[in-house]
Amino acid sequence: MTIILSCDNLISPTFLSCSSFSSSSRSPLSLRCSSSSFPVADMDGGAGPSLYPLHRCKTIHLVRHAQGIHNVEGDKNFKAYMSPEYFDAHLTQLGWQQVGNLRKHVQDKGLLKNIDLVITSPLLRTMQTAVGVFGGDGYEDRVDVVPLMVANAGSSDRGAISSLNSPPFIAVELCREHLGVHPCDKRRNISEYQFLFPAIDFALIENDEDVLWKADIRETKAEVAARGLKFLNWLWTREEKEIAIVTHSGFLFHTLSAFGNDCHPVVKKEICKHFANCELRTMVIVDKGMAGSDSSMTNFPGKIPSGPDLPSDVADKLLEKEGPSTNSEGQ
Repeated sequence: MTIILSCDNLISPTFLSCSSFSSSSRSPLSLRCSSSSFPVADMDGGAGPSLYPLHRCKTIHLVRHAQGIHNVEGDKNFKAYMSPEYFDAHLTQLGWQQVGNLRKHVQDKGLLKNIDLVITSPLLRTMQTAVGVFGGDGYEDRVDVVPLMVANAGSSDRGAISSLNSPPFIAVELCREHLGVHPCDKRRNISEYQFLFPAIDFALIENDEDVLWKADIRETKAEVAARGLKFLNWLWTREEKEIAIVTHSGFLFHTLSAFGNDCHPVVKKEICKHFANCELRTMVIVDKGMAGSDSSMTNFPGKIPSGPDLPSDVADKLLEKEGPSTNSEGQ
């Protein structure tokens, strides 16, 4: 079911609509009529449906990375996340199976043909998930086309992944996991990643070394949420309308928890509950604050060719202003 989610105390895009890879089918949004005595403001301020111009919306497919080696021990003992052996954790073989299942879902639902851009956090597990799910089929070693991922990147025991017939991929630091302390969340130098993932664009990352991760300082939850909202606002600087974002559980949870406070508790939970490994949820962000400037690609101005078109409701208002006719004969 399509729903309106807002966070009125934050300067941010507003979410509406949510569907999930693992969820059952939902009914589409239906428009309801109201009498003239029903205030319009009540519809906008309540939990009912709201309307927004399509060109002021973006569809985003949010994906948590597949199972990483740190998740296996971390699920048993949280202190395992402190282990240096999980530095920039890569996917497990089970994780790659999860990638394959999500890829099949994405292809079966026809999502890939609609996605304009794939954004990934610059860590091994997210980039492996991103290229595995949204990358091209049938890699061939060609001089004129670089792969999204070289063979066996990050101890994957996987063949190279093609960049042909796939959306463009970019790496963005803003959607990284909770920064600091945990070695699994520290990235490698970008120059290393550029060799492993040649077709991913790293141009938006300013520093080769990881200057954001600190061994003794952990980001607060509020700082993660603020970074998440900054990321969502940055999305409005992009011209793409349908974007896949491959990121992390903590980042998603703390960012999405800022939304849905004016919704039914079930809807709120649907938005911000923790993501499972390789879970996909599709949402829509709405530009309520005129952050975007794109014009509609589908609206049509009408009156072509021009002609009389006085609406009946306008005629009713004009008749009310004129008052009852003094000569009703022949009416």
